Amino acid sequence: MTDKQIGISDMFAERNIYQVYLDVEAALARAQAQLGVIPQSAADKISSSAQIDLLDIDAIHEGLRISGHPLVPIIWELDRVCGEEAGGYIHWGATTQNITQTAKLLVVKRCHDIFLGNLGKLLNILADLAEKSKDYAMPGRTHGQHAVPMTFGHKVAVWIDEILRHIDRLKGCEERVFVTMLGGGAGTLASVGMEGLHTQELMAKELGMTSMPMPSRTTQDHQAEYVTILALFASTSTKMAREIYTLMKQEYGEAEERITEGQVGSSTMPQKRNPKRSQRIIANAAKIRVFVPLAFESMQEEHEADASGQQMINAAIDQTCILTDEIILGLIDLFDGVNLYPERMRRNLDLSGGLIMSEQIMLELGKEIGRQRAHDVVYDAAQKSVNEGRSFLDTLAEEEDVVARLSKDQIAELLDPENYMGLCSYFAETFAARARDRAKELA
Repeated sequence: MTDKQIGISDMFAERNIYQVYLDVEAALARAQAQLGVIPQSAADKISSSAQIDLLDIDAIHEGLRISGHPLVPIIWELDRVCGEEAGGYIHWGATTQNITQTAKLLVVKRCHDIFLGNLGKLLNILADLAEKSKDYAMPGRTHGQHAVPMTFGHKVAVWIDEILRHIDRLKGCEERVFVTMLGGGAGTLASVGMEGLHTQELMAKELGMTSMPMPSRTTQDHQAEYVTILALFASTSTKMAREIYTLMKQEYGEAEERITEGQVGSSTMPQKRNPKRSQRIIANAAKIRVFVPLAFESMQEEHEADASGQQMINAAIDQTCILTDEIILGLIDLFDGVNLYPERMRRNLDLSGGLIMSEQIMLELGKEIGRQRAHDVVYDAAQKSVNEGRSFLDTLAEEEDVVARLSKDQIAELLDPENYMGLCSYFAETFAARARDRAKELA
C-alpha cells in the first residue's frame, strides 16, 4: 500500500508510525554499511526484516508496558527477527529521538506531498470559479458596508493569490523542515564521529530528505515553522469559508453551498439549509491556530534534551497535519459545488440607491472643482439621501456644484455600478491562469 492510498490520519496511526521507525532504522543500517561502519550482510538482513508484519505486535505492546519506552521494544523485536549476528548492529550510534524525530518528519513529508497535490486540485477549481464569475457584479464591502462595486471573480483572485504564497512557503521550507538527525545522546556525535555526519547525509539522500546541519535534540524551530505555515494557510481557509458562510445568509443570498438531496439542516426547523461545509472548515482552522503557541513552547527545551518539548511538538504537528488535510479536502468539496447567484449580487448593488457610486461621482466632479471640494459636495448629498430617505440622484441634483457641471443623464450614467469595475475581470483572468500554471507544477 502506498502513502497516497491511505488517509492522512492513518499515517499517524500506531502501526504506520512503527513501520516508519523501521524504515529509518533500515536506512541507517544501509548508510552505515556504505561507510563500512557495519557489515553489509547485517544491513541487508536488517533491511529485509524491518517490516512491521514480521514483528510480533503483541510483544511490542507488552514491551511498551514494561519498559515505558517508545522505541526500545520495537528494536527488541527487530533484533529477534534479524537474529543475533545482524541484530547486534541495529540502532548503531543512534539515540531514540534520532529515529523517532526523523521518522516523524518523514511522515510529515509524505503528508506534505499530498497537501501540495490536493492544493493543485483546489487551484484548478478556483481558476474555473474565477473565470466563471469574473463579470458577476456585486457590492464590494469594507467594514461590513458597501464600498465600491466589484465582481465575485475578483474575490476569488484574492484567494488564489494567498494560496499561491502559501504554496511558496510550503515549498520553500522543505530543506529546513524535512531533515534527518543522527547526533547521538546529546547531539555531539561522540559515538560515531565524522562518520556520523556522513551517515546522516546518506540517510537523507535515501529517504528523500536533507541532513540536519546541527543535529541538536533541542532544535524544534523547523517543526514549529511548519506548524506556523499550516496555520497561515488555515487562516486563509477561514476567510474563504467565512465568506461563503456570510453570503449564504438570506439577507445576502449571493452564494450557497451545494445542498444535497435529503440533507437536513435542523431537527426542528425543516426549512434550514445550513452552511455545514463552511463551518467545518472554520472550526478545523481555528483548531490548527491553537497549536501554534504549543509549537513555540516546544522550542524552549532545557539543556541538550527534554522529552516535554518532543511531546508538545508531536501533538502539534500530528494534529495540524490531520486537520490541514481535512481543510483542503473540505475546500475542494465546498468550491467544487458552490452555487453563485449573480442576479442577487446585481440587485444588492442597488440596495443603497446609487450611494455605492459616490467615489466615481466625486472623482468626475473633482476634475472641475478639485477632489476635496468634490468630496464635501458628494458627502452632503449622500448624507441627505440616507438621513432623509431620498434618492441619491435627487439629492445630487440639488447640489449647485453638481448640476452646474453634470446633467441628470450624466449623473445617471455615473451611478451605473457596472461602469466602475476597475481591473476586476483582469485580476480574475490573471490569477486563474497563474492558478492553473501552479497546479500543473504540483500535479
